[in-house]
Amino acid sequence: MSQECKELIILVVEDEVKARESMINILSERFSKVIGAQNGDEGLKKFKKFKPDLAITDIAMPIMDGLDMAREIKEISDDVPIVVLSAYSEKERLLRSIDIGIDKYLIKPVDIEELFKVLDYLIGEKIEANMLVKISEEYQFNKTKRTLIYSGEEIVLTKKELAFISLLLKQPGALVLHEDIKKNVWIGEHVSDTAVRTFIKRVRDKVGEDFIKNVPSLGYKININK
Repeated sequence: MSQECKELIILVVEDEVKARESMINILSERFSKVIGAQNGDEGLKKFKKFKPDLAITDIAMPIMDGLDMAREIKEISDDVPIVVLSAYSEKERLLRSIDIGIDKYLIKPVDIEELFKVLDYLIGEKIEANMLVKISEEYQFNKTKRTLIYSGEEIVLTKKELAFISLLLKQPGALVLHEDIKKNVWIGEHVSDTAVRTFIKRVRDKVGEDFIKNVPSLGYKININK
């Protein structure tokens, strides 16, 4: 498991104390922070407080059941994977889970290796989705690989070109001044205005002239409408 996975926060919601503690202990071997809750109401409160990356929940619990909690969580953040563990396999509960958008429904007793396979898959999907920043209908930026993607094709950029694009993407659509570009792209180097203009022209030739907008005498910004 990658370092990124180890740093994720996992929420475990289970009303049976021994089952909850056992699950927390097992997951703590792989994840740095595992939070427990004894029912859906407490689970929802802890979700709002700790903002976990993934939730694992039982269904039948007092005060608020796991599916009601899951619906509330999905309304707050629909990209958080939720795994339901239940001793029940009734059609009605399965249909409720599908309607809510539950990512995986496992029948108890759960095989731990199977659970880890499910978690690895869901976490991998979440990390991959979070890596991509949508700039427009055609452009995306991969934050981890630091690559620009146009219509599904990667645009090969140099280190300085990536630094320039990354700087513009810190606040998409916001103006970045000439001096800030020099300071962040040519760190500790002296560079002339002419060299900067030549550099940016080369970048615009690669990524498309309309993608980077020139604000005369001030600087540049990402044209998020393109």
